[in-house]
Amino acid sequence: SADGDFAVTHLTKAHLFYDGRIKWMPPAIYKSSCSIDVTFFPFDQQNCTMKFGSWTYDKAKIDLVSMHSHVDQLDYWESGEWVIINAVGNYNSKKYECCTEIYPDITYSFIIRRLPLFYTINLIIPCLLISCLTVLVFYLPSECGEKITLCISVLLSLTVFLLLITEIIPSTSLVIPLIGEYLLFTMIFVTLSIIITVFVLNVHHRSPRTHTMPDWVRRIFLDIVPRLLFMKRPSTVKDNCKKLIESMHKIANTPRLWAEIDVDPNFTTSSSPSPQKQPQHRRPQCKCKCKKSEAAAAAGSKTHSTKEQHLVLMSPALKLAVEGVHYIADHLRAEDADFSV
Repeated sequence: SADGDFAVTHLTKAHLFYDGRIKWMPPAIYKSSCSIDVTFFPFDQQNCTMKFGSWTYDKAKIDLVSMHSHVDQLDYWESGEWVIINAVGNYNSKKYECCTEIYPDITYSFIIRRLPLFYTINLIIPCLLISCLTVLVFYLPSECGEKITLCISVLLSLTVFLLLITEIIPSTSLVIPLIGEYLLFTMIFVTLSIIITVFVLNVHHRSPRTHTMPDWVRRIFLDIVPRLLFMKRPSTVKDNCKKLIESMHKIANTPRLWAEIDVDPNFTTSSSPSPQKQPQHRRPQCKCKCKKSEAAAAAGSKTHSTKEQHLVLMSPALKLAVEGVHYIADHLRAEDADFSV
């Protein structure tokens, strides 16, 4: 027994037959070690052996005989975790290196299978559902601000399940269970999704005001990748781009009429006296009229200079205002074009 020396709990009598056979059934509890293969945990099947023989007497002094080829399971209590599929006993004779004698033994092979219902409901299905949440990270809009939170929550949940598996499975470095490999690779993919999400959020929060799109990004993601994915740019985007280009050309070619808004068309003819209308000969009796005409001419020149000064003072302000309006309009058009793309 792997638990120590064999000790009979209750003394029972041995049955002696006429042909020399002895039947002795002492009640005892045997413990045996078994190598566990956890590759397909929790759908694994184990083969454990128990070897009965004598280390003191060889085959010439004592021989063992198996009364039944199969183990009697009438007194077996069913387990909630394992089920015995088969239990067969085989007679063997082996010669060891230490001795020249042959020693007989009877080896029983117990093929047991784990009942996977408990682990399927409490371990495998939650792992699969949590792993599927990784796909939803890419479906969330970037404006919600919960993409990174969901990724980290999934990663922590998978870590908890991995720690739980390491406590359930026997500690061995011979094989790695498939469910452990699945959780490990899923954690790697979740980590990669976190890196991709950080990159996506960084690109999403960029705008034409803060960043300029590099030429290689425009060429790869707007020219090469759509062709590989058989994607076409929508016609509305093309029409908007054409309209935007035409409007920009119109704005660039439109004459600036702001300088002529405050100009009186009759200002030049009325305020500037022509030399032909001025009197060539002044008479003494026209002294008052000449003075009046000179005063009117002086007043006209003063009014003309005032209007010119007013035009000079107002023109830069109007120019800045109009240019500001054009800049805002161009910026809004460009922003609409960026969002449409």
